[in-house]
Amino acid sequence: MSIADNIKSLKNETILKKVSLIAVSKTKPVADIQEAYDAGQRLFGENTVQEMVEKHEQLPKDIEWHQIGHLQSNKVKYIAPFISMIQSVDSLKLLQEINKQAEKNKRVIDCLLQIYIADEETKFGLGFDEAIELLRSDEFTTLKNIRIRGLMGIATNTDKEKQLKDEFQELKTFFDGIKQSFFRKEESFDVISMGMSSDYEIAIEQGSNMIRVGSTIFGDRVIKHWNNN
Repeated sequence: MSIADNIKSLKNETILKKVSLIAVSKTKPVADIQEAYDAGQRLFGENTVQEMVEKHEQLPKDIEWHQIGHLQSNKVKYIAPFISMIQSVDSLKLLQEINKQAEKNKRVIDCLLQIYIADEETKFGLGFDEAIELLRSDEFTTLKNIRIRGLMGIATNTDKEKQLKDEFQELKTFFDGIKQSFFRKEESFDVISMGMSSDYEIAIEQGSNMIRVGSTIFGDRVIKHWNNN
């Protein structure tokens, strides 16, 4: 099936379930993203800042870009003028830098706290205790140019369905607790981003309302640099 067909199929599935679809376009050429855009897709996720900035310059300006990969504080300034959401916030230091750059651009930037749920040391994210400590901190209360919209998590790369269910369920339970404890009066705290091409159906079953899908839309990743395609 074509990229457009894949988008339409996924949208039919996600719209019914009230789930937002992020098309993960990392390493993909501008032409592929344009095809997805022409099929009606507007939310795209990128891993690296340089790639996102270059694509943002070349593609329609009503695209909503999501930073989904690990983000270094010194790179925030490059995406602060246009980023729609930063899903990979894993420290207070990073949140403070996002706030600083958002203020410079006279913006409020939506963020998700990335929570560590996988049984893999290579994954980034805040532990449950660390996330609570961040939200309780005096420093957090001073940040007026960021808005915490919810949580993001990446499950273990495994085909063990029970493990995936348990990890997603754990994040959903934590999301509900954080909502009750810190954001009870804020309707904007409403995003739980979990699930990718290999496991998004399980994630949706466990309460995800935002999925990040790459290969199911664009095909398998091409290792060579996107700009050379």
